[in-house]
Amino acid sequence: MRALIILTLLAVLVMAATCYESHESMESYEYLNPFINRRRANDFMQAGTRLEAISQERIRERIKAPQERQREMCEDYYPCELYAFRHGYAAAYRHYFGRRRTK
Repeated sequence: MRALIILTLLAVLVMAATCYESHESMESYEYLNPFINRRRANDFMQAGTRLEAISQERIRERIKAPQERQREMCEDYYPCELYAFRHGYAAAYRHYFGRRRTK
């Protein structure tokens, strides 16, 4: 019985030591108001940077990677697309369009 009381007191002391709310955690601004308004949410990005990023995205859409072009060719040809579902688009493109057959 004495061991149970000592164990309970020890558990209470450990809990009090680990669950203590320090004053430092209440000093930050986020503790009182964790949300910011919509205007301040995107202040870290300048308008010029955003416009430049949008234009870069448009350029990337116009200039496609060779793998993307190959995949689109394979998607347009139904047997190639079925083959791609089983073996992957790279293997399907090689199988149907990789080497040109001349006879």
